[in-house]
Amino acid sequence: MRFRHPDGSTVHLAYCTNVHPAETLDGVLAQLRDHCEPVRKKLGRDRIGIGLWLAKDAARALVTDPAALRGLRTELDRRGLEVVTLNGFPYEGFGAEQVKYRVYKPDWTDPERLGHTTELARLLVALLPDDVTEGTISTLPLAWRTPFDPPRAEAARTALTVLAQRLDALTELTGRSIRIGLEPEPGCTVETTADAIAPLTAVGHDRIGVCVDTCHLATSFEDPQTALDALTAAGVPVVKSQLSAALHAEHPHLPAVREALAAFDEPRFLHQTRTLTGAGLRGTDDLGEALATDVLPDTAPWRAHFHVPLHAAPAAPLTSTLPVLQDVLTRLVGGPAPLTRHLEVETYTWQALPPALRPRGRPQLAEGIAAELSLARDLLTDLGLKELP
Repeated sequence: MRFRHPDGSTVHLAYCTNVHPAETLDGVLAQLRDHCEPVRKKLGRDRIGIGLWLAKDAARALVTDPAALRGLRTELDRRGLEVVTLNGFPYEGFGAEQVKYRVYKPDWTDPERLGHTTELARLLVALLPDDVTEGTISTLPLAWRTPFDPPRAEAARTALTVLAQRLDALTELTGRSIRIGLEPEPGCTVETTADAIAPLTAVGHDRIGVCVDTCHLATSFEDPQTALDALTAAGVPVVKSQLSAALHAEHPHLPAVREALAAFDEPRFLHQTRTLTGAGLRGTDDLGEALATDVLPDTAPWRAHFHVPLHAAPAAPLTSTLPVLQDVLTRLVGGPAPLTRHLEVETYTWQALPPALRPRGRPQLAEGIAAELSLARDLLTDLGLKELP
């Protein structure tokens, strides 16, 4: 979906396909048919944007077979889908029964991460619509926080510097620009947007910036204005933003609230949980740990890294951080010029929701994703952007 900003530029809105993970090229083609095209039809649009997740094996199949890459581009066109952004964070296994800490491997100290991201950039150049010259890729925020000593930090900086050089060369070769955004996430070396400033200024290249995930930002209790102003002041670009909402519990000491939270404690994904106290941010690596121990103070609100559907806040006594998303979006695209032009709805946890809230079958999932995109569309038009045909 495309929107005209008041300054005349085009803002792209997509939804991320990691909600229906596929490890192989055949799986990617099937998800276009079984999921993405039905979402487009639910919206009644001739064309919508998707943020493709290409696992290691799928990406390698496309890199080594130019005919397969042309075939994917043809299939996207045939089904009314366009790609301007990729999710390059998960490397493989995102559909496994248990993902948890595995999603942070390989990290930016491992040559595999550099190689995979380079391949994604080359693929995205070929997948961009004919009238689009810039693509974006979100990626791991360096590494999980432990272990990450100075030699590993230097290895990550070197890898990102090499990547920037490769992206420069790719632009010279193709005339198309690909930018990479580190996606701050609770528990990682780069947990917040503030944490991103030092390593990115050390790289010092405008092709390497930040992907602002609004669930992650909210989970860490970041103030949107402070966060975005600091990035601007440091000269760190917002490459893209993932529109997502975290789980919020205003009174976590109450038994009814803890019971409601327990329904979201599931074995597949990591749900880092945070609270903001007078002494600063406190947290646990997972929601179950917060509920089962007294490590996390319960005298102030808790937020958990659980991407809840944008259009359907959890039932009381819980809610979502949708207001934070709205605040971030206003600051990103509500001003005289957009701070980013690539927006991606990313709710990958539909099948990890409590059983009563999960979609029953593909049609219901398509309805839910379409409802999220409709909400995002309405937020954009309320900010003065005009939806394009």
